[in-house]
Amino acid sequence: MERLEVLKTYKIYIGGKFPRTESGRYYTPLNSNGKQIGNICLSSRKDVRNAVVAARKAFGGWSERAAFNRGQILYRIAEMLEGRKSQFVDELVFQGATKKNAEKEVLMAIDRLIYYAGWCDKYTQVLGSVNPVASSHFNFSVHEAMGVVGVVTDIETSLIGLVSLVAPVIAGGNTCVVLANEKMPLCAITFAEVLSTSDVPGGVINILTGAQKEMLTPLANHMDVNGIVYSGTDAAVVKELEESAALNMKRIRVYDKNWMDIEAQDLYQIADVQEVKTTWHPIENIGGATSSY
Repeated sequence: MERLEVLKTYKIYIGGKFPRTESGRYYTPLNSNGKQIGNICLSSRKDVRNAVVAARKAFGGWSERAAFNRGQILYRIAEMLEGRKSQFVDELVFQGATKKNAEKEVLMAIDRLIYYAGWCDKYTQVLGSVNPVASSHFNFSVHEAMGVVGVVTDIETSLIGLVSLVAPVIAGGNTCVVLANEKMPLCAITFAEVLSTSDVPGGVINILTGAQKEMLTPLANHMDVNGIVYSGTDAAVVKELEESAALNMKRIRVYDKNWMDIEAQDLYQIADVQEVKTTWHPIENIGGATSSY
């Protein structure tokens, strides 16, 4: 008798836990050979709201962590991904990639995490400035985390696009809600398993699977989401994001990059999800010497 394969059910990742979708729905995407990938949660607008709540709750603790500690945690994610790279390669191949391209994508994802880990305790110094003013003051501009950021991954990659968007967001002290690739979701789900064992506090990264079109509107309209980064060229998606951003002045960043290119990693992707804070500090002139107080 021919055995029926047990198709795995993959859960979403919210607040450091793996719940089933609130809607109870799932879908079964097919790979390039027409084989079912798995039972994938079809997230609802309630799942989006739950993920935003978890991200907001985690924001205070994450943004206030020492920058070098955030770097340590990003590096730990890379370490754990390195230990499971064969699984990610297999999943990429199963979803339609060649073995060579899959191996290249996984190694690039690991290296990209290390790249942004290195920037965690340096970007404020490089991006910040001391500004000239016409009064007896010091004037400093520094970068601070924006808050909760929505991450809409591209439809061309399963892993590297996800990592390339998430890493600069959390390196800068933000938390995020990720809408995974709808047709190739496996690596996003397995990446959540990596996160759960990588010292990342629950709620810092939340990953939802399902129909991006269904989740995009509640994410873009949510008043507690401070910005959205989107990888893609779909004009309809960009228009919807920009129109929704007007409700609470969200910052929208659209990237059209080949994430497999080494030049795709960029310090300014951290800056894109930062707010610039300017501080004035008075100077007192005492006996010809200048001092601050």
